[in-house]
Amino acid sequence: MTAAQQMPSSTIRHDWTRQQVLDLFAMPFNDLLFSAQQVHRAHFDANRVQVSTLCSIKTGACPEDCAYCPQSARYDTGLEREKLMKVEKVLEEARAAKASGATRFCMGAAWRSPKKKDMPYVTQMVREVKALGLETCMTLGMINDDQAKELAAAGLDYYNHNLDTSPEYYGEIITTRTYQDRLETLDSVRAAGMKVCAGGIIGMGEGDKDRAGLLMQLANLPEHPESVPINMLVKVAGTPLEEQKDLDPFEFIRCIAVARIMMPKSHVRLSAGREAMSDEMQSLAFLAGANSIFYGEKLLTTGNPEANKDMQLFQRLGIKPEEYQQYADEAEVEAELSSRIVQQQNDPYFYDAAK
Repeated sequence: MTAAQQMPSSTIRHDWTRQQVLDLFAMPFNDLLFSAQQVHRAHFDANRVQVSTLCSIKTGACPEDCAYCPQSARYDTGLEREKLMKVEKVLEEARAAKASGATRFCMGAAWRSPKKKDMPYVTQMVREVKALGLETCMTLGMINDDQAKELAAAGLDYYNHNLDTSPEYYGEIITTRTYQDRLETLDSVRAAGMKVCAGGIIGMGEGDKDRAGLLMQLANLPEHPESVPINMLVKVAGTPLEEQKDLDPFEFIRCIAVARIMMPKSHVRLSAGREAMSDEMQSLAFLAGANSIFYGEKLLTTGNPEANKDMQLFQRLGIKPEEYQQYADEAEVEAELSSRIVQQQNDPYFYDAAK
C-alpha cells in the first residue's frame, strides 16, 4: 500500500524514501490537505501562528553565487551594500518588532561565514536582543563547531541555514559551497545545543523529485528542524533566476502540506514570496499546516506584506499569534509552577490526594 492509499500518521520518522514522499505529493489535493490538517492538530493549536521578524544586519557584497540571491556580489541588482549594523540600531529594530507582536527576532548577515572579528558583535546582539524578552535567531552563513559554541553561549535560540533544494539539483543553483558544507553547519548547530531552522526554496525550476528530495533530506536528519521555512522564489532583476516561470500556487501549498506530514512537530514557516500571495493562498497554506510567518515589511532585501495587513488577515481567519514565554532560569520555572499549584489549592474543587 502506498502513502497515497493510506492515511499519513503523526508518527515521527527519519526513514522516508523518495517514492514515499512522491506518493504524498501525488495525493488528491483535498485528501492531502485533510491529512496534513489532522497531523497539524495532533501537535499544535491550529489557530495559533508563530510570528518572527527578520532584520538584515549586514547587507550585500556576499561572495557566494546563489542564483536566487540579490545580495551576491556577482550580480548587478542595484542593491546598496551596507556594513555590519551597530548593536544599538539592531536593538531599535528588535524593540519595534516586539511592539508589533513578533516573538522571535532573526538577524541575517550576507556572509559566506563570519570572521573572528565579527563574533563579539553578533554575540552582543544575541545577548541584548534576548534581554528584551524575544527569542533569537541568526543566519550568518557557514559556521564551525567553535563559532556554534560561541553563539550558543551567548544564548542564541535558533540558527538558520537552509538546504535550498535537493542534493541533485543543488549544483544548478549554487557552486561556491557544497551540500555537505550545509549539512556540516547544521551538525555544528545541533552539537552546540541550539535549535535548527532549515528549509528551502520552491519555484527555482526544480521538479517534483527535487522537492521530494529536499523534504526527505530535512525529515531524515537525526532530529527534525524545529523550524522549517518554505520559501517561494522571489524573482529579482539581475539574478540568474529573474526570468524563471511562475510557480503554480497549488504546487507550493502541496509542499507545505507534505512538510507538515513529514515533520509533525516542526513549525512550518511561510517565508519569502508571501508578498506575491493572495489572502486566499496564505489561508490555504495555514490550512495545510503552516504555523509560522515572517512579519514586517522586508525579508532581508525583498518585500513582505505589511504588518497591519497580516494582523487583519489573522483577525479574518480567527488566528492569533503564538505566545512566547521566557524564563530567566530554573528557579523562575519552579516559582511559576509553585504559583500555579497554590492557585489550584485555593480552588474549592481542589482535592489533595496526598492526604
